[in-house]
Amino acid sequence: MRTWLKEMRDSRRLTQSEVAMLSGISRSHYTHIEQGNKTPSVEVAKRIAKTLKFDWVIFFENSGSLKEQTEKEVV
Repeated sequence: MRTWLKEMRDSRRLTQSEVAMLSGISRSHYTHIEQGNKTPSVEVAKRIAKTLKFDWVIFFENSGSLKEQTEKEVV
């Protein structure tokens, strides 16, 4: 599970459905990404990152905590 992604979503007070809609993907696809069952394409990673306001490359790094992620947050 991508705990950091769920924490990002929760900190923005968005549901999985809302993030999916705002990112232009299905809720099911987003759920699989958040659970760590699927890795998003670069395009989808960029859209989710834009929605949740973080650097999209986080999807492809080995990092974990919310603190580490927010230090890289896009302003």
